[in-house]
Amino acid sequence: MSNDWNQNKFAETYGDITWEQKTFRYKSYQRNSGKFSTYMEFSEGVPILRFSCFDEQKDWMGMGFSTRLGGVSEGCLSELNLGWNRGDSEDIVKENYHIMCKALGVQADKLVFSDQIHETEIVDVTEKYAAGASLTKKLRGIDGMITKEPGLVLATSYADCVPLFFADPVHHAVASSHSGWRGTVGEIGRRTVEKMQECFGTHPEDLICLIGPSICRDCYEVSEDVAEQFQEKFPEECISEIIAPGVEAGKYQLDLWAACYFTLQKAGVPSASIQVSGVCTCCHNDILFSHRATSGKRGNLNGFIWKKS
Repeated sequence: MSNDWNQNKFAETYGDITWEQKTFRYKSYQRNSGKFSTYMEFSEGVPILRFSCFDEQKDWMGMGFSTRLGGVSEGCLSELNLGWNRGDSEDIVKENYHIMCKALGVQADKLVFSDQIHETEIVDVTEKYAAGASLTKKLRGIDGMITKEPGLVLATSYADCVPLFFADPVHHAVASSHSGWRGTVGEIGRRTVEKMQECFGTHPEDLICLIGPSICRDCYEVSEDVAEQFQEKFPEECISEIIAPGVEAGKYQLDLWAACYFTLQKAGVPSASIQVSGVCTCCHNDILFSHRATSGKRGNLNGFIWKKS
């Protein structure tokens, strides 16, 4: 068993890592998100990434993000693979979820999974979608989840795509959405805000949002057809922060963090309430899983957010 990590062991293995924003000073999100921080805690021998934008909400909600450390997977999936279809046996993945849930202090049978198909469908999650003792995935064709039900834990998977997390401190509701490049073009961030408005009466100006660990602009090269979709979707004044010319002709560097940031702004979320974690999964692929850094030979990370019972 590998879940025996602590601050000293981590420092001996990886050095003194400061989770500073890997951002660019001219970016809007750098100027407005600089007051927030990302930090690591250790619980039950498992490292957990935390984000200061949610620190003042700990009385009613919880949120944590896994690393690749602290589980029982081996090889390219080591150690804490939380992906069902990455090559681990079902028993190994279930054990990893139980390890992570114990570290978070939540019940594994209250997890809610979705299959995340790079679309923009969002569902209001109730108890009937809870995974139960068998840890069963009950949602299909869903990339976003919202809930007001205490104890339910929204669990979404990542390995470069952008995790979006939402907390409404007025109505005590939370949400989690998976925003790959297709979901980002489809404005799943805005759609999540609108779904919370529809179901809970959420006011966008009350929301606290996190753009979580994911691939950074420097690591994310895309083709011209992808870049064109962003150019068509976003206004001209935003494009210079979202797309930069690549090294090769016909290639571009895409900043999904900037695109998600502008989408949340457009939806009415105040700039001062949006944290961009600035943590790149590809740059930190020794600690986090990254599809691009490993040519797909990797496990899955998970983000967890819940309303406390």
